[in-house]
Amino acid sequence: MFFSRSEPPAPVSAGDTLEQLIRSQLPTADDETLRLVLAVTGLLACVAYADRHYSQPEQQRIRSALLEIEGLRPEGVDAICRVLHDDIARFATGNMQLYTRSLRDHAELSLRREILDLLVDLAAADGELSLSETDLLRRTAAAMALTQDDYVASQARHLDKLKTLK
Repeated sequence: MFFSRSEPPAPVSAGDTLEQLIRSQLPTADDETLRLVLAVTGLLACVAYADRHYSQPEQQRIRSALLEIEGLRPEGVDAICRVLHDDIARFATGNMQLYTRSLRDHAELSLRREILDLLVDLAAADGELSLSETDLLRRTAAAMALTQDDYVASQARHLDKLKTLK
């Protein structure tokens, strides 16, 4: 059997796919904006799938969060939501460290806190904060250079949903 001497093309990573999609939906955005939108979208996928279930309320919460991004039109939000829906596991197991590092390095403290609130709200959207979700959220907060107090303040809005307390 003969093999080609050329290497097969490298598989496209989930992060690359998401980045290309976001770039196509925000063609006039600068690199820093694109980097932040990619980081937030990637973390939304990670948190939504932390309990290995991507519920309808989580899908709706992601959609509403993406609709708040300036310049991202509803059809762009639909495209991103479709891609996440079709392959959430692949996006959720992408490079979370890249997303948190991007936010840590390029987002002001107040924006990082706002993003943490968004992530906690997403995790609680299905009516329950599981141990896997709270663990991921704690690690995400630390990776974004937020404090334990930042995390506790964000989670306090959803104490009634903590699975460990039920």
